[in-house]
Amino acid sequence: MANLSLEKKYKKIITALSIVIPIAVAALFGINLKKLGFDVEPLTFLPPIYASINALTAIVLVAAVVAIKKGNKKLHEQLTTFAIGCSLAFLLMYIAYHMTSNSTKFGGEGIVKYVYYFILITHIILSIIIIPFVLITFMRAKLGKFPEHKKIAKITFPLWLYVAVTGVVVYLMIAPYYV
Repeated sequence: MANLSLEKKYKKIITALSIVIPIAVAALFGINLKKLGFDVEPLTFLPPIYASINALTAIVLVAAVVAIKKGNKKLHEQLTTFAIGCSLAFLLMYIAYHMTSNSTKFGGEGIVKYVYYFILITHIILSIIIIPFVLITFMRAKLGKFPEHKKIAKITFPLWLYVAVTGVVVYLMIAPYYV
């Protein structure tokens, strides 16, 4: 009974975070502190750092899958927890960069422009969709609901990996256009 109550509590938190995080990111993305008159240095050094964190997240996710396939539950748990921490660090740096710096326009032309925007749009959409998947997957493991955890993890892993990898690709494609 206590487990059911705890699960209900977690589900409410997951629902709230799944709504609040994308709204907060969208709202903060639109705020430029410099344009509001604050004397802040643009954090232009952040994009390669948060792109590297995305790359690290992808590597850690693959390592977590390898760990669980080898039966190492403890390492799997540590790696997935670290991947969540990496995703959170990415998010905070991404927001900080966009609040202090002007957005960079992609300068590519022709087919590469369409490829870039396809990758960017799918990355953004899936980065929103993945939030409840990651949190539910994590919650099910924490509650010891391993069959349910495994079932949703088969969906969560490729989506999360795609978001992490495309974050790096988007950075590499737009990096030449940073001012």
